[in-house]
Amino acid sequence: MSDTVSSERVSVTVTAGVADVRLNRAEKRNALDPAMFSALVAAGERLKSEPGVRAVVLSGEGPDFCAGLDFVAFQAMRSGERISAGADLPPSQGPAIAAGQRAAYVWAELAAPVIAAVRGNALGGGLQVTLGADIRIVAPDARLSVMEVAWGLVPDMTGTQLLPELIGRDVAKELAFTGRVISGEEAARIGLATRVDPDPVAAALALAAEIAGRSPDAVRATKRLLNLAGHADLEAGFAAEQKEIRALIGSPNQVEAVTARFEKRDPVFEEA
Repeated sequence: MSDTVSSERVSVTVTAGVADVRLNRAEKRNALDPAMFSALVAAGERLKSEPGVRAVVLSGEGPDFCAGLDFVAFQAMRSGERISAGADLPPSQGPAIAAGQRAAYVWAELAAPVIAAVRGNALGGGLQVTLGADIRIVAPDARLSVMEVAWGLVPDMTGTQLLPELIGRDVAKELAFTGRVISGEEAARIGLATRVDPDPVAAALALAAEIAGRSPDAVRATKRLLNLAGHADLEAGFAAEQKEIRALIGSPNQVEAVTARFEKRDPVFEEA
């Protein structure tokens, strides 16, 4: 059974616990304009409370993930305008306030794991949207770039804060200072991508289905703990582990996981 909701810019289809989210502006290489910013935020906010969503795949229709800002945005900047300011957004409940930041960071705020599937171009703001995902699967010949410097800008869609955690401060600086375009293969080598696959969307959907077959309680607790690592001291991190494990042991989904393994059958979990 599937449930599909489409907007002019982003489509969301939920099937068997997996939300397939696609930027839907292939004729413009899924470029970011106010409508795209609004649609990305709306899709992410919807999935925060969507019942039964256990994993999310984020990709783009057509040959590209997202080629970055619409050229109209750069033309507007010549007169000091920011087209992202025109995005229609609900009030923010998290650390990201600006439209571009929210379009990227809303995926990090989801309780369920998010997998970005990248083929073709993921440039500038398009690359930054992938930073909100937990896992990035990219095509070997994908083209990725922290391209803002080429336009006289800085990566302001969470990039300066999230990129160093993935690839190290010095490598982040090298890419951001130059705007150099790298391949999917290089992205995987430096840690910007989790792995490469010739069909990243199919690979991401398969991985999402595998995750969706695990206990949603355990998966979400694991995501919370891993997101905490490096952002809290060890005492707080170890205490969080114990809090999560106490809540899981003996819970209905944990009992079902054990029972299903002993009975050598697929588990049937309650929704998180």
